[in-house]
Parts: sequence; structure tokens; C-alpha cells
Amino acid sequence: MSTQKLKNWCKTTAGIALVLSGFSSYAAEPQQCKKVTLSDPGWSDIGATNGVVTTLLEGLGYQTEVYLLGVPVGFKSLKSGEVDVFMGNWMPAQKNYAEKYQQDIDIIRTNLSGVKFTLAVPNYVYDAGVHDFKDLNRFADQFRSRIYGISAGSPANDNIKKMIETNDFGLKDWRIVESGEQAMLSEVNRAFRRNQFIVFLGWEPHPMNVNFDIRYLSGGDKYFGPDYGSATIRTVTRTGYSQECSNVGKLLSNLSFTVGMENELINQTNKDGIKPKQAARDWIRQHPETLNQWLKGVTTFSGKDALPAMKQALKI
Repeated sequence: MSTQKLKNWCKTTAGIALVLSGFSSYAAEPQQCKKVTLSDPGWSDIGATNGVVTTLLEGLGYQTEVYLLGVPVGFKSLKSGEVDVFMGNWMPAQKNYAEKYQQDIDIIRTNLSGVKFTLAVPNYVYDAGVHDFKDLNRFADQFRSRIYGISAGSPANDNIKKMIETNDFGLKDWRIVESGEQAMLSEVNRAFRRNQFIVFLGWEPHPMNVNFDIRYLSGGDKYFGPDYGSATIRTVTRTGYSQECSNVGKLLSNLSFTVGMENELINQTNKDGIKPKQAARDWIRQHPETLNQWLKGVTTFSGKDALPAMKQALKI
């Protein structure tokens, strides 16, 4: 090969390498997208879905951090940009927050449907005649005029307070007991052991539906929606996030769950005492076919094929 031909070949090779390098950098996410922050109100179901999301992201080369924030603070943090993703936008329970912050969030998709969220009672209370919200006040003494809610500031608690303040169902002399999910469930467990009356916020997916024989009350459509508070859960992000971090945005747009799956995940964390992320890893290893849909059109942070990287990370 002549000297001139050698020079031309070197230039061509360098040019191809430069072009390929350009494609590689284009495929990778911007550096500011490497860390993904999520909000968690401290609910078992959102802990489960966050466990799935963080497992997938970390397997793709991202870093994650989950902040334990009540719903009001969580939405404020989306607005301020301190949080990127919230997997737990329960609708219609959080309708007021979704509307208040509609300019500050992007709705990515519904990630779960077919859920329930309303007041519930033990089966023996139901058998005693408490089938509907309007039945509660007839048994005020047995209930000690208390409704057990979840964390202060939650939209569901606010709905109950409004119901009491307006004296709907004759509940003006009642009060709501606000506490975290686990504290509420401890009261439920205590009531079951003593065969006492208790009314509390119940929802599905959640192991309470397996661990306790409970019944959901009718009549709360005004506050929790029809069909026993039938609800959907949406994935939302801070505004513009999917444009800024398109690969994470694509992953989030792929992710949907089932009530059965979430019940499995939550029950595993509660029963076996393992962390949600480990429960997610175990579940995905047992159901690797879900990765085909979840990772469709998704790459690793550096722009490589997602599926083989994830299987390697999870040792599938």
C-alpha cells in the first residue's frame, strides 16, 4: 500500500470511529439523568412498585433514591424538582392534588387498575348490620365514634374529615384517628383478636385482604368514588422529565402491574420481612417474561441493550 493510500485509509477509519462514537454518545442518557429520585408516602403498595422500578433502573446502570414523603410534600417536591417520579397517584382520591399541580407534573400512564379504596370493617361487624356508611352511627358506641385513617395530610383522611364536618351520615360527633399505615393495621389486628368493632381505611392491593376477613362498605361514592372506591393508580413525573431523560421516561411508560402481582410483593415483604427491592428481584427472577414488555425500547444508561444487561444483573 502506498503512503498516500495508507494516509487516506487512516483518515477514513478515524472518520468512521468518530461517527460511531457520536452515535454511542447520542444513545446514552445525559449525565444528569443518572440519578433518579422517587417519592414514597410509606404505603406498602407504593413500596412494592418502587421496589420494581429501582431494581430495573439499577440493573440498567442508574442510581436511585427513594424519599419517604407524605402525599402533599411529595407533590410539592415534584414541583420543585427535588423528586423525579411518583408511582402512587391514586385517583380519584388524589384528584385535588393532581389538579392543583397539573402545571407541574406529567401524567405518564395508569400503572394499576381494579383497585379498591374506601372504609372497611371486620366480617363480624358486617354481619352485625354495618353494610353501608349510613349504618355506622347506629353503632357509634361500639365504634367509640372513631374512624381509623392513615398518615395525617393524606387525601383520604381529608375526605373523612370533610364527611364528619358536614355531618354526612350523622357523623358530626365522630373523629378520625390519624396514624401511619402500620399503626392503623395494629389497631385492626387488636380489634380482630378481641372481636371488637372497628372501621378503618381499607384498600386493595394489600395483604390486609388476605390476613383479615374484611368487608368494604357501600355508600361512600361521594368521597371515594363508585364501586367501593374503585380507583386507578397513575405514574406521574415532574414536568418535562420524560423529554429530559427519555430512556427513563420510556421505561416508566412501559410499566404496568396487576393487583395479584402487588399482593404477592407486599405479602412477601410483610410475611418474610425482606425489603421491597429484594422482593421485586425475587419476583422478576420467577417471572422473567415480564422483562420483554417492561424493557421494550429501553436501553441501559450507557445506551446498550437493556434485556441482556438486566438478565445479567439479576442472574437470570
